[in-house]
Amino acid sequence: MDVPMWVWAATIGGMIAVLVIDLAIVDHPWSKKKGPQEFGIKQAAWWAAFYIGIAILFGFGVWYFGGGSAGAEYFAGFVTEKSLSIDNLFVFYLLMGSFAVPKKYQHEVLLVGIVIALVMRGIFIVLGAQVINAWSEVFYLFGAFLIYTGYKILRDHIKGDEEEKDFTQTPVVRLVKRFWPVSSEYHGAKLTVKLDGKRHVTPMLLVILAIGVIDLVFAVDSIPAIFGLTQDAYIVFTANAFALLGLRQLYFLLAGLMDRLAYISWGLSAIMLFIGVKMIFHALHENGIHIVDIGIGTSLTVILGIMTITIVGSLVKSRVDERNKPAVEEEKDVPADRS
Repeated sequence: MDVPMWVWAATIGGMIAVLVIDLAIVDHPWSKKKGPQEFGIKQAAWWAAFYIGIAILFGFGVWYFGGGSAGAEYFAGFVTEKSLSIDNLFVFYLLMGSFAVPKKYQHEVLLVGIVIALVMRGIFIVLGAQVINAWSEVFYLFGAFLIYTGYKILRDHIKGDEEEKDFTQTPVVRLVKRFWPVSSEYHGAKLTVKLDGKRHVTPMLLVILAIGVIDLVFAVDSIPAIFGLTQDAYIVFTANAFALLGLRQLYFLLAGLMDRLAYISWGLSAIMLFIGVKMIFHALHENGIHIVDIGIGTSLTVILGIMTITIVGSLVKSRVDERNKPAVEEEKDVPADRS
């Protein structure tokens, strides 16, 4: 797509405006209740639906003005990035628990995390586009990296490494603690506070630093994935941005459902493997070796199919486990026959 600069400016400006309006409405400073309020499930559901709705409408706009291929690339990229963001939410969920972030401050932490993620991914998109234009063989590297990422997602899920990770002891957090004293409790949304005449950093600052590092790791994983579907920088950026914009609302909506998405890691692993293979086939094609051409329509169908099977399978497993749970508990309650 040949996107003029004014469209880029209007798109970024519109996203900033949505974030500002979101922040103003969610925090509703005109409310009679003082201080931040807890984010409710109903409120999160409405906002999550709103963000998904505008992302779909934007995709239809890309389809109308850019053509069917551009529209399919956008939707394939959006679904992939949204799927990755759901897995990222699980890590955010563990991070919030590690730092014992009060629920009423969690949406502020997530908003900062989203802004950091947008900036980092913007930088990675520019760098990625430059590398691809200068060195087409980078598709081999990206493809191999995505295949390894798919393997690592599944390996960590099976081993349960993420659940055991203590985010309060990451290198960046330990570095801050080495140079500055840390207050033992939160002081609202303040990043620093003066106690006994000495400046302390608060746990809020540590959480933001930790989530920034996590955003960097996520960007390294997600940007090669979407470049495997499209090399259009505008589509790459907008698909990433719309996948991130509703992330904090989706967090509160899915917080109580994290345990029910049992197969999400399997689905993401399959998507990473598929895109990785697609990138390697593309690199071989660029070098005159034609094996098979995986079109964007096929990619979109495969990605949607994998996520549909993953979500439906997870919900079915959750329902079966709930049905079997009472029976197991009854067996435990039956006293053993000592005769």
